[in-house]
This record gives sequence, C-alpha cells and structure tokens, in this order.
Amino acid sequence: MNPQCDYLLRFQPLFRRYLWGGRRLGTMLGKAIGPGEDYAESWEIVDHGDDQSVVLNGSLAGKTLGELVREQPAALLGEGVKAASFPLLFKFLDCNRTLSVQVHPNDEQGAKLEPPDLGKTEAWVVLATEPGSKIYAGLKPGVTPEQLATAVAAGHCETCLHEFEAQVGDCVFIPAGTVHALGAGLVIAEIQQASDTTFRLHDWNRVDAAGNPRQLHVDESLATIDYTRGPVASQRPQSVGPSVERLVDCDKFLLDRLTLADDATAVIGGDGSFHLLAVLEGELNVATKSIAGTTNETLSAGETALLPAAAGRAQVASRGKTVVLDVSLPS
Repeated sequence: MNPQCDYLLRFQPLFRRYLWGGRRLGTMLGKAIGPGEDYAESWEIVDHGDDQSVVLNGSLAGKTLGELVREQPAALLGEGVKAASFPLLFKFLDCNRTLSVQVHPNDEQGAKLEPPDLGKTEAWVVLATEPGSKIYAGLKPGVTPEQLATAVAAGHCETCLHEFEAQVGDCVFIPAGTVHALGAGLVIAEIQQASDTTFRLHDWNRVDAAGNPRQLHVDESLATIDYTRGPVASQRPQSVGPSVERLVDCDKFLLDRLTLADDATAVIGGDGSFHLLAVLEGELNVATKSIAGTTNETLSAGETALLPAAAGRAQVASRGKTVVLDVSLPS
C-alpha cells in the first residue's frame, strides 16, 4: 500500500540569492543559510517546474510536492480541485535593498507566454521593517498609460506610484496587473499563485559593477498593468472566528491570520481544502489523526507546513503568544 497523504507535511526550503537580499532569513527566521549577504528568498512550499519542495517527515519523506499532486490529488488538494500542479507558492523575503518595480500577468495573459504559466496574484504580510521602509502598490489616482510611459522613459517611474510607510502586521493584496515594489528594510511573508513570471518596469536607474543596467520589460509591463485599479492600501482584517482574522478573500486563495494566547487551542482544516500554515511568532503544536495513527508536529517561528485535505481536522495548541498564517482554497 502506498503511504497516505493524510498527515502534516514539512518541506525543505529552497533559497534564492539576489543582490537585494541579506542575512535575516537566518538571523530572524532561523533558516539554515550559508555564508554570504545576499539571501533574498526562502521558497517554503512550491511545485513549479524544476523548483520542487521535498517532504522531510513521515512515510512520504523524499517525495516532491509535484509527485503528491500527480499521485494523490484529491487527498492533497481536496475533492473536485482540478490542478496539474500545486496552485500556490509560499515564500519569505528579506528585502535588504528596494526591489525593482514590477507587474505580473493574469491567468489569461500568462497562458499566452512561452512557455505558458499561471498568472500571479499575491499577498504580502509584513514581518519586520526599518525606519522609513516603504511599500509601492498601485498607481496614483488618474495616472494614464501615457503618463506612466513618459515617467519611465525619463527614469522617474516613482512619481506615478502610490507609496506608504509599511508597518509590522500590514497585509497588502496585489492582484495580477498591479504595479508594485517592496522597499528596503522589509521582511515579508508572501503567498502567491505558483508562477514565476515577472515583468520588470523600472529598477531605480541602478547599474552593476560594469555599468550595465538590469534587463527591463517596459513594453510588456505597460501592456499588463491594470490602469483602473489606482492606489492600493493595506487590507482591513475581518474577524471570521475566535482569534481568526481574514486578511484576503479572493478567487485564488483565502488568507487568514490566527493570533493565539499562551496555551490556547484551536482547530484547523476539516473543510475539504488543504491548509498551508506558516508560524510568524511563537510555537504551534499540530496534532493529526491518520491511518498510521496520531502524529504531532511542532512548528516554530519561521517554519511552514502543509495540512493535506485528507488529514481532516487538526488540533493545534500554542506555546507562548503565537501568530499563524493559514492559507486555503476558496470553496
């Protein structure tokens, strides 16, 4: 009998090193990074081409997330979910420098790319800031395609962007087509569609050591931006249950935040969907009952795991004040 996908799954992170990264994936989130000052992203749960999360625990250890989707789709994703791959990607980002100004295509636009890809709707939760750390999200009111193109050509793209100073706990929802950038000093938790398609509109006129600018995708960006959206502000959390706030409710994912007092208990799952869990503060014990028996896993701050749909209701208990992101699919 094949091992069953019915218990909490933990995965090996995949690190991305870019010039804008730093060391906080290790110092703040406890990741086992190596030497160097450019650790930018920790891809925690991903199934996108060759980028594959590998199970670390239990009877499915060594399996990739893509293999689980192909072999046990209903058990992992939920009955009725049709997906050739795991639909979401969760990552942490250490923004030691301001990122480029970007825009992502929607599903229809992504399907026309070569090779085709999903669109990329995403949401950020701010974990840390420095004084003056900014988020750029959406265009200022009334900005037209012509005005934006002129500003980009002149090297002054930021004059068209809506910006605000980020605060720890902010959640910012970035639907596909929204122009955006993360500012220096931020540490971010990000949930997104499982896409790696980015159009770079502007890179703050930076050049490398040889005096060369990074590749831009100005025409593609200008054609992809949704000019009707305007400024994007932080989400207003909505209470949906004891200790639970809904941060984002969209057609791609639901994003909730649980804030549990010391020694508090709660139930997660049992609703027919998988649940992607990320502990931002404190410590969470997760107990599940599978065919093999009851299992307990403890997640510390900076750790993530995936509760398959077939795992049913999980009993969770906190140690110290604990903050957890809970991502699932809309029904």
